[in-house]
Amino acid sequence: MIFACLCSVNVNAAIEDYVFENQEQQQQFRQLSDQLRCPMCLNSNLAGSDAPIAADLRAEIYQQILEGRSNDEIIDFMTQRYGDFINYRPPLNRGTFMLWFGPLILLLIGMLVAWRIIRNNQNRPATAGLSTEEQQKLDSILADNK
Repeated sequence: MIFACLCSVNVNAAIEDYVFENQEQQQQFRQLSDQLRCPMCLNSNLAGSDAPIAADLRAEIYQQILEGRSNDEIIDFMTQRYGDFINYRPPLNRGTFMLWFGPLILLLIGMLVAWRIIRNNQNRPATAGLSTEEQQKLDSILADNK
């Protein structure tokens, strides 16, 4: 009985029903919704986000598609408004250089440091053992402690 009650709970989800003039506009909408990131969510695109801002941006994309704007024009509009963060694949420029190449630079620095440490350890002369006189002294000290 309890299980039946739990299963019958109504879930109210906002279902957006956009009507397009043709299939190309619908495909353009899907592509842009997948390509643009939700500004509120950490790792979700507009298509997969339930945030109110994502719904607003989907409506904005829909409106601009109906006005006949191209993907580049819509992406430029969103980038001007929300910055490069809105792009899942931000463009390569001065502001995003470290985002694209930072991990590679850090990896190369780490490899260089490891190589220098290994090379310095190989060039270091081996430590000499005890001389015979020192070994005899050590043996006598150890024998006295027995």
